[in-house]
Amino acid sequence: MALAMYNIPKNSFSSLQLIVIRQLPVRYSSSSSDVVDSVDKKFPKIKSDLHSLKRGTGGRSSFNGKVATVFGASGFLGRAVVNQLGKMGTQVVIPYRTDPYNILRLKLCGDLGQILFTPFFLKDEASIAKAMKYSDIVINLIGRDYETPNFKYKDVHVTGARNIARLAKEAGVQTLLHVSTLNASENPKPIVSKKGSGLYSSKWEGEQAVREEFPDAIIFRPSDMWGQQDSFIYYYNNIARRTWRAMSLWKKGVGIIKQPVYGSDVAKGIVKAVCDPDAAGHTFQAVGPHRYELSELMDWFHRIMLRTRERLYYRLDLRMDPTFWPRLLIAEKVLPRYRTLSWGRLERESKTDVVNPDLPNLQDLEINLTPMEERIFYELKPFRIHAYHDQLLRDYIRPVEPCPLATN
Repeated sequence: MALAMYNIPKNSFSSLQLIVIRQLPVRYSSSSSDVVDSVDKKFPKIKSDLHSLKRGTGGRSSFNGKVATVFGASGFLGRAVVNQLGKMGTQVVIPYRTDPYNILRLKLCGDLGQILFTPFFLKDEASIAKAMKYSDIVINLIGRDYETPNFKYKDVHVTGARNIARLAKEAGVQTLLHVSTLNASENPKPIVSKKGSGLYSSKWEGEQAVREEFPDAIIFRPSDMWGQQDSFIYYYNNIARRTWRAMSLWKKGVGIIKQPVYGSDVAKGIVKAVCDPDAAGHTFQAVGPHRYELSELMDWFHRIMLRTRERLYYRLDLRMDPTFWPRLLIAEKVLPRYRTLSWGRLERESKTDVVNPDLPNLQDLEINLTPMEERIFYELKPFRIHAYHDQLLRDYIRPVEPCPLATN
């Protein structure tokens, strides 16, 4: 009956096949000039950039047309940056050199197929170029707090940063963001050690190298960042850093001014900067809303943790602590790969945060800064005495907060 309906003889199968092919609609039809209609090709041919592939109305289950490569995504700041990018529908490429299971949880930051992983090695330019081949945004968060036999400060902060910037320029990347550090300077003044901070000087050299290779790069200089699993709050509460219940600080922390910033605020600022064309070529200082003296900050932390003088808490002068220096030497010589203490970290914690008023900050990116007073009780709960029995402490009184210093 089907053959009779088209007036085709029963033995003429080739004619039927030809008619059926002509009756089928084209699979990939589009009125846009970006797609070439074809019946003999399975996939369309894209002529323009990825913005023509935007899908969805925004959010994690959308694609905003941007592809970002985030180096150093497994770190404290990197996890927050990937989460912010995935929240706005950005496809994120994460280069890694660790075990894949250590970064697999980052896949939850985006929808299916939006978070991609590729192995790389910082000294292998081919793997770096492969990681940013299809990206229009590159964010370099790679940093090293202490030197190792394989990676010195210069290898990570200068040579590695220069290679990433140069290869990004060659790949046609539109936006490059490089994360440095506050207090970066050419010749940092020594405080504890004789040579000064090698991290500060190498970070400064890295900024110059990035500017040479990618003049429109965005540079971020964050201060000490605090948050979940950070290297600020958790550092001072580490058993290797503490002297039993006491806290040893350079000159007892008196005269050392810090301006810590919430890590999530820095991540939001980074995402806003890479999406703002006017941010190209600028250097931003990512600092918190308040400045504190380190001695007052440590006393405040311990009041929250219910570690008062009645519980044998007190501050010591680092130079008068006989147990600190053996622990520092053991960490430097015996445990070089897993150390918490180091000469470089001690030098940086004894340095006052210097903020340049001529440079923009997070508030210029319209970021509402989170004061430490709002979240510090939650962040310090794992270290508080009887942390999970607070409901039984009816006489618990909110500790007195330190008086913030002037920001200018």
